[in-house]
Amino acid sequence: MKILVTGADGLLGSNLVRELLSRGHAIRAFVQPGRQQVTLDGLTIEKFAGNLLNPEEVIQSAEGCDSIIHCAASTAVWPIRSEIINKVNIDGTKNIIQAVYKNKIQRLIYVGTANSFGFGSKENPGVEGNPYRSATYGLDYMDSKYKAMLMVLDEVKKNSLPGVIVNPTFMFGPFDSTPSSGAMILALYKGKVPGYTKGGRNYLCAKDAAVAIANALTLGRIGECYILGNENLSYKEIFNRISSTIGVKPPSLAIPSGFAKLYGHIGSVMGNITGKAPAVSYPLSRIASDEHYYSPAKARKELGLPQTPVETGIHESFEWLKSNGYLK
Repeated sequence: MKILVTGADGLLGSNLVRELLSRGHAIRAFVQPGRQQVTLDGLTIEKFAGNLLNPEEVIQSAEGCDSIIHCAASTAVWPIRSEIINKVNIDGTKNIIQAVYKNKIQRLIYVGTANSFGFGSKENPGVEGNPYRSATYGLDYMDSKYKAMLMVLDEVKKNSLPGVIVNPTFMFGPFDSTPSSGAMILALYKGKVPGYTKGGRNYLCAKDAAVAIANALTLGRIGECYILGNENLSYKEIFNRISSTIGVKPPSLAIPSGFAKLYGHIGSVMGNITGKAPAVSYPLSRIASDEHYYSPAKARKELGLPQTPVETGIHESFEWLKSNGYLK
């Protein structure tokens, strides 16, 4: 099968491309012009340099492909409201959908986020179909991903788009060149995390997500959503896991939610004044105080989602960051 993968050089995309290659698929990676793709070096793939917001280029990139896996997205959380975030995540997805129709693509896998469903507690974690709750944070990233997911589902119903949606939680793994989740590991390694808030979230290994997405090409049901996750852990628990894995002392200070939100509020004010992204904005401080727990039971059952211990992904991320000079 020939597969177009957008966002192929990101954390998830880089692990996904390797999983697809191991299964004998031919890969065309949609990449940004002029951007280095160090995580794709040495792989036997075809690269198509284009702009996700250019409909003609997106359609051209999918010519001759059987499937599209749309991983590309803007995950920026500052500024809180941003036209470019909405364009990339919503208009970019519109262009991908048109490329599916124009090229008679057999299967589209849209990579969303678990945040598009209402989160829950450890005892009653969020599942597919839960009403969207993250609008309260006022982040265009979350809102735009939710809107893009609804757009895909609407096209499935109205125009028979052959779309399947996967919704990963927070991933750890190698090839995290931005870095994304690796930034948390680096912060703990360098002793820049003073403490932990009362909230938590769901975590999984990027390689497990890649396996489930590759399986979704044949096992995923059209019009269905699948939360890709593994362990629900408080911030204290995940900081302890990371610290133990990389050999540093974990933070021991419990930060009250009120103080965290005050700090985030000050960060947002200063960010608006200076134009520089704060270390913690008010929305992020609110998110850190809430429990974003989810159940991956559906994906385990239908997509064969593996459940590798998150320490494995943490270790692989840390070793990749170390070997690529990020610890300096």
